[in-house]
Amino acid sequence: MVRFCTSVLIMVLLFVALTMSGCNQAKDDAIHIGVIAELTGDIPAVGASCKNAAEMAVKAVNDTGGIDIGGKKYPLKLQIEDSAGRSDQAASAAQKLITRDKVIAIVGPNASSGAIPASEIAETSKVPLISPWSTNPKTTLDPRTGKQKTYVFRACYMDSFQGRVLAAFAMGELKAKRAAVLYDVASEVLKGQAEVFKATFEGKGGAVTGFETYTTGNKDFTVQMTKIKNDNPDLIFLPTYYSDVPLQVQQARRFGMNVPILGSDAWGSHDLLGLCGKDCEGSYFSSHFSANSTAPGVKKFVDDYRALYGSIPDDVAALTYDSFGILFEAMRKSGKPASEDIKNAIQKITGFQGVTGTITFHEGSGDPEKSVVILQIKDGEFKWFADIKP
Repeated sequence: MVRFCTSVLIMVLLFVALTMSGCNQAKDDAIHIGVIAELTGDIPAVGASCKNAAEMAVKAVNDTGGIDIGGKKYPLKLQIEDSAGRSDQAASAAQKLITRDKVIAIVGPNASSGAIPASEIAETSKVPLISPWSTNPKTTLDPRTGKQKTYVFRACYMDSFQGRVLAAFAMGELKAKRAAVLYDVASEVLKGQAEVFKATFEGKGGAVTGFETYTTGNKDFTVQMTKIKNDNPDLIFLPTYYSDVPLQVQQARRFGMNVPILGSDAWGSHDLLGLCGKDCEGSYFSSHFSANSTAPGVKKFVDDYRALYGSIPDDVAALTYDSFGILFEAMRKSGKPASEDIKNAIQKITGFQGVTGTITFHEGSGDPEKSVVILQIKDGEFKWFADIKP
């Protein structure tokens, strides 16, 4: 009996040892990368696109045996957290990924409301964070010093550039002299887009006839549309999220305003097409990506994404894919899987050929140099209209 128990005990101990050894090996070999996406809340289509592209990017690398760093291949493991589009939840997600999951880098959040607080956690913890879609300048700025954060990057252009481009496009291409603006005052990023547009449009000699606001969740824009119509603008600028655009456009048309409508990159989800229908036909908006591009890299990305998910990728998916592309290039060049080395390598990336265009970082800045894409809603699709370079 004693001999039997001893044998069993030895077998159990050997099993535990082997199991622990296997767990430690997996933990040591797998590189953990965090993703923070808006899977629930007001903009779930944004989170879904981010998650899809993240999983697609990691799968492509793991299918080749992992990522080569310093002559050794490491498998990648995603740790995905939901920010629900809330700033507090985004910060908590970043903290959890860093302290519990021991990620060496984070991609996301996308919305600036979440990216700004999450970036504070990443900067303090010295873990690289790349936001695919956050255009607000505060994402990469240290609020204490006013200087650039060291560990925080973005894959998109900033609102300051986007707002100037849209104002110039409104005046030059659309021949607008009088513009009305309606924006979500509760969203810092949308407020920033509206303010830059207004300052640039007026600076070029145009008149902003109405600068109207609403707050997230509003469904009735009668008061705002009445004021806008009475001011007789020849263009309406709506820097609003895709989920709010349909009601705003439909109510503008119901008021008899058939002037051009211009949007920002917040329009980018393909969900907009089904929600807005013919009312959005002919409208323009700024974006980061055109799925209609014939560039080989873009076509492959679109085809692969469609094969996996049965839908056309939007700008968030493309920017997320490029965020991982930037991260992977930095990891390969870093020489070792360490956050500090990866951060240093990202800072030196120039001429990265992504699906959203050529991306260059200037050392000391997490804000890339890249172009704005103008899309038009035509025949129920997002059609490329123009590329505008810095």
